[in-house]
Amino acid sequence: MPAQRAWPESRHSAADLMGDAELSGFLDDIKMQVDRTVARLPSHQTYVEQYAARRKRRPKGTRETMANIYEVAELAGVSLATVSRVINPGAKVSEKTRQKVLAAMEELGYKPNSIAQSLATRSSNAVGVLVSELYGPFFGAMLSAIEKTFKAAGKFVLVAAGHSNEAQERDAIRFLVSRNCDALIVHVEALPDKFLLDHDHDKTPLIVMNRKVRGLGDRCFSLNNELGGYLATQSLLKLKHRRIAYISGPLSFVDAKQRLAGHKRALAEAGVKFDERLLFEGDYHETGGQDALNALFKKDLPFSAVVCANDDMAAGAMAAAHERGLDLPRELSIVGFDDSPISRYVYPKLTTVQYPIADMADMAARWVLKHVYEQDQPEVQQAFEPRLISRDSVARPA
Repeated sequence: MPAQRAWPESRHSAADLMGDAELSGFLDDIKMQVDRTVARLPSHQTYVEQYAARRKRRPKGTRETMANIYEVAELAGVSLATVSRVINPGAKVSEKTRQKVLAAMEELGYKPNSIAQSLATRSSNAVGVLVSELYGPFFGAMLSAIEKTFKAAGKFVLVAAGHSNEAQERDAIRFLVSRNCDALIVHVEALPDKFLLDHDHDKTPLIVMNRKVRGLGDRCFSLNNELGGYLATQSLLKLKHRRIAYISGPLSFVDAKQRLAGHKRALAEAGVKFDERLLFEGDYHETGGQDALNALFKKDLPFSAVVCANDDMAAGAMAAAHERGLDLPRELSIVGFDDSPISRYVYPKLTTVQYPIADMADMAARWVLKHVYEQDQPEVQQAFEPRLISRDSVARPA
């Protein structure tokens, strides 16, 4: 065997310090050592035969080491490639074969190595989700629907909160990208459209919830918020209410502006002038609705009904009305927006506008499965329409 050559101790490359012939010989040495190492490794067939023999010698129900993919293949009677296709969701394999492999994995207690899977597929199998808050029924329903859909497909979810703050939303997106997420689903309220457009969509596809961004139409999932605001106010106008107060969300948010626009359109169609004094800008929280209704009463202006831009503020407004001893809905009608669980448990049960956030979130997740992971999915719906849910919190004005 030729004497092994050592790398010269220099900051220069081997090519700089060796002649062509010497460099060629050096590389031949390396190749020879690699070939000898590989030759000593057992072939797949040999490995399987050795494992089968060891398995026969072991007492039933015992293991010598942690199970590996070779053992799964041997027990299931399939190739390593087939086991790999079963392990990686989305790959095509017959159901009969899939069940054989899964049964072998179960019997052996085999758990796929997520890091190895990521290296093999160049995918983290994780999707980043950015929401405004980590509490409340709205974002709870959104996160639950996304996680359920991805879990069924063998994917995982990383969650961050932006708290409706531009800097925090930007930082959260950068964090999720740094975690090598395969895609992002974001519900952002403060970031400008330009930031979302400038994002590197080729590296990390980004899907936008509850918002339409020009130039990202095929990646936006949105509700017709203007129509929702219109339906809420129209339901009161049909009952002959004319003095209708309105508690909006933060008017820096696109959806809050759209819902207020729908309220104004319904008033205009009914020939009712919009009274700016009956508008109060809230914050989408229960305490905001409570404070808003108290502030409206302090203005000493007559109104027989109030539309709230979400159910949380409507619940707060109801609490304020009850504290004042008002008989709802005889003395004050209240309409909410979202159809969150709280709307069915306040008293009286809340008339509201349904926001199908769980369906929208499921569709956003399916878009990712279809376009990022290339899994077969039914047609994905991106535009959603609200509908009025009539309950007990509205009545004709006294």
